[in-house]
Amino acid sequence: MFYMVIDDKYDKIRYLLYKEPSMNIKLLDNHITSYLESLTKDEKLQKEIKSRIARINYYKKWTKEKTLKISEEELYEYMAKLWAMQIWGNKKYYVDKIIKDNGLDKIREQFAELIWGKNSVGERWDNFRKNIKGLGPAMISEILAHSHPEKFIIWNKHAYHALQYLGVENLPVYNYQVTGDVYSSLINTCEEIYKKFLDNPLSKHVVDELHEAKFLLIDYFFYDELQEKSSVLISDAPSVMRDEIIKGDNETISFIHNELRDKVAEIGDWLGFKTSTEVKVAEGSKVDAIWEVSIGNLGRIIYVFEVQAKGSVDSLIMNLMKSLNNPAVQVVVAISDSQQLEKIKRSVALLGDINKKLRYWDFLEVMEIHENLSNVSEKLNKLDLVPESF
Repeated sequence: MFYMVIDDKYDKIRYLLYKEPSMNIKLLDNHITSYLESLTKDEKLQKEIKSRIARINYYKKWTKEKTLKISEEELYEYMAKLWAMQIWGNKKYYVDKIIKDNGLDKIREQFAELIWGKNSVGERWDNFRKNIKGLGPAMISEILAHSHPEKFIIWNKHAYHALQYLGVENLPVYNYQVTGDVYSSLINTCEEIYKKFLDNPLSKHVVDELHEAKFLLIDYFFYDELQEKSSVLISDAPSVMRDEIIKGDNETISFIHNELRDKVAEIGDWLGFKTSTEVKVAEGSKVDAIWEVSIGNLGRIIYVFEVQAKGSVDSLIMNLMKSLNNPAVQVVVAISDSQQLEKIKRSVALLGDINKKLRYWDFLEVMEIHENLSNVSEKLNKLDLVPESF
């Protein structure tokens, strides 16, 4: 329903928009009944229903005019409330990084256009992702869904697991696959699920009470009723990334490159390093990501990461060699698919200096490690072991 490798770009878009979603309707109906019964009996669920209304009221107060004037402190509060921020122990560090990478004025303009723009949601989605670094589909969709729950859904790992369990095929696995058109088709599928809620005889009171929270009802259904049903990791899904690198246009390749770059930086953040992306580490060497750690008064150690999606291997090797001119750089890491990595190994075999400090990281391992660390971080942060102000 959502994604497949098709040579022609416009055929792919038509496929995304018009193919009827596959779904196990009987399974869906059974779980809707179970969930609605729990809503009427479980006081905890009733309390959570009221809490989501409060969340909607908070985000709805951010009109376009107010969003265009948001301060750094208000932006922190705005983003810290997002469920997608639970993977970050130090939320202020993350928000400060977003501001540093994008600039507050640009963030104001892009947030206002994303939430309140006149173009289709698909166009606004794609424009936002091209212009703002550091926010993935989970955060972007949550901002939209809390601002306009009657129109937009949250797309995150819980939604992926729920729809995978319900039998929906060809779900987007990687962030770069969630284009504006794909997000629109996911909304259409959740609209069909919402209609099944309306058809259920137990739904009248619940749906009337939560009409304003339409798609947040679906989000909580995914989270409370279905998230534990699927044991499939997103990283276990068949990879189409290499095919997309070979067949994709420059825009697709750029999204793949940026997703890998950002995931490497986030892995470093979770491991306790100071990280940066698109940074100059030596004369003539701007690299995709670095992990940095200071050692008392002795100085610092830097690990350099360069993503090779498509392009010249010689150029990548030259950039990494130049980065080694910085004495703080201890190791340089090339990230690509297994075929490209073998090509890089052959090319540097006779280059003694870089060969000693060069490491190789398969992009599938990057994706798997990121997902596992994300899950661990989210669970640990829910324990609230360290105060935010620490």
